[in-house]
Amino acid sequence: MILSGNKIKEEVENKKIIIYPFNNENINPNSYNYTLDDYIKVYEEEILDAKKKIKTKTIEIPNDGMILEPNKLYLGCTKEIIGSDYYVPIITGRSSTGRLGLFVQITSDLVDIGFKGKLTLQFCATQPVKIYKGMKIGQVMFWKVFGEADLYKGKYQNSEEPRQSEIWRDFK
Repeated sequence: MILSGNKIKEEVENKKIIIYPFNNENINPNSYNYTLDDYIKVYEEEILDAKKKIKTKTIEIPNDGMILEPNKLYLGCTKEIIGSDYYVPIITGRSSTGRLGLFVQITSDLVDIGFKGKLTLQFCATQPVKIYKGMKIGQVMFWKVFGEADLYKGKYQNSEEPRQSEIWRDFK
């Protein structure tokens, strides 16, 4: 069962959902618009090898925006700290960003119950598109859990910046 926007606001007030900072203007009928933080990460290698830790470079998004180029993966994150021990957050791009040809969060839309932190976002542009820090870039929905849940305690907990893949750890 998905929460309504009003219920999301109520559960933030009841401290069952974390969205910090919270802005009433970002509430939708059944989601909350999250905003883009100030930094983007890019991989420094052309071939991304799942068995190796890959170097990244962090770039601050200039105040006048940053152009994302096609055929390149960019990692950003939410300005907000988001999470819940009571509901499962699901994230997606906004239709407004999709209409610009910017794919936000094509995969890994599930945020485990118990996760708290800034959410890493994957961006892929179909053509050059300009983004800005603080722009409403996507939305988060919250789903009620049925059954007893084990809370997330994984490697991405308490993220404060875009996090590159750590899949290489699975091969050790």
